[in-house]
Order: sequence, then C-alpha cells, then structure tokens
Amino acid sequence: MSLLELIAAADERGLAASAVACLDRCLPQPADGADPDPLRPLWAGCADGSVWPDRLAEVRAVLDAAADMAGATSQIRKLLGEAPVDRAAPELREWADACSLAALETHCRFDAQGGDEAESEDRTELLNRCRTEGPEGAGPLLAGELRRQIQILETLAETTDTVGSGAALRRVFDLSTEGRRVLRAVVSRQARGRA
Repeated sequence: MSLLELIAAADERGLAASAVACLDRCLPQPADGADPDPLRPLWAGCADGSVWPDRLAEVRAVLDAAADMAGATSQIRKLLGEAPVDRAAPELREWADACSLAALETHCRFDAQGGDEAESEDRTELLNRCRTEGPEGAGPLLAGELRRQIQILETLAETTDTVGSGAALRRVFDLSTEGRRVLRAVVSRQARGRA
C-alpha cells in the first residue's frame, strides 16, 4: 500500500501515533538545558485517547516556552496548534496527513537532491509522487523517511485492538528516535560543511 492509502486506512490510534512520530523526527537538536524529548507526554495520549487533550495541552505549553521560535520548532508548534483536541475527530486524519507531509518536506530539504536549490514546484511533485507511488527518484534521506512512515503505519495497523498494541507503540517510538538521530546527524554534518 502507498503511504496515502495507509493514512486513509489508519484508525485513530494509528493516526495519532504516526503524526506524533513525524513531528518527533523533525525536532531540532535541543539547546543546552532544554527538554531533549518535549513530545514524550503526547506518546501517552497515543496509547490512551482519554488523556490526549491534557497531553496535547502540556506539549503545546512546553514548545510555546521553548527559546527556538524559528525553523523546525515553529513548524512543529504550528502543527501542534492545529492538532484536534478530540482524537476521534475527523480532523485527525487531515492533521496526520499534514504531519506526514511536513516530515517528508523536512527530509527532502536536507537531502542532496531536494535541497534549498530545488524548485518548490519540483519538490512538491516529488513528494506527491513518493506518497502515492513510492521512493523512486527520491534522495536517500527522503526515501528513508518514506519507508519509516510506511513501516510505522503498517506496525500500528497490524496491532490494532490486540494485546501487542503497547509494544507496537514502543516500536514506533524507537523507529522515530532512530529517524530523529539520522536527520540530526545530516543537519549537523551540513552545518559543519558550511562553516
């Protein structure tokens, strides 16, 4: 299944967890003394929809207080502001789709083939093609993010309403953490190369 088909078929737990995972991977390296994992409370809201509104409010407050108001943090803050407070709302699917696209755009921007010099129209076309057809023509960073999103949605779909749903969320969290490390390493390497 394509990424868009998986998003269309996902249940509310899958949509919430995949969206949080997308945002989690795009978090920049925290400043000294800042919370290294500000979205962690929201993961509990993925497991238990009844705590979603409180966890969402908590995470929004943490990011609103963060010193970094530019770049990826501002995009994450904006997307969290658009997150539906009611996890069962139809807007959850739209929000998860927007988070998916934002993560792909971020990875494309740091990919050698989709960097800042790439035309916005070309980048949009590439992202749309990847989401419907797969990673052909994508750079390694974008292709890896696409595979990661598909793997996360498939893992969550396989464990819907099963005893292993908690373990699946842990696996999704681990996949997201791994992806965050990869993106941060690329960003760091590119920053050193420009210095």
